[in-house]
Amino acid sequence: MPDGAERPNLAGALLLCASADLVERGTAHVFDVLQYRQPARAFALRFDGQVVAYLNRCLHVPTEMDWQPGVFLDTGKEYILCATHGAAYEPHTGRCAGGPCGRGKLTAIETFERDGQVYWYPSRDTQPAFAD
Repeated sequence: MPDGAERPNLAGALLLCASADLVERGTAHVFDVLQYRQPARAFALRFDGQVVAYLNRCLHVPTEMDWQPGVFLDTGKEYILCATHGAAYEPHTGRCAGGPCGRGKLTAIETFERDGQVYWYPSRDTQPAFAD
């Protein structure tokens, strides 16, 4: 972390995975969440050195986007791509970059890295899906 940068507060954060599990532009870490109290999947991946995470739901039709478990990037590894509809999303922002996703963007999940671990923050709408 650069000198003078504020360290993220761990209060309310949940451990997602080890930082080493997210290889640059590689397979994503897929995890279960509750979106508006309904079961859903989410994913985190490393893109240009940053961890980004989104709800695994295409804007065109709310279906999961990976064509194989954890595989979200196009063949050029430039965009998050919906395998069903061909909608392309900009990895850093989740904004639609082409295809049938209009002007929208993916639902982001706030993440941060500390001490070799990746954490995520639940929000009002996206909560952890804990097994009973």
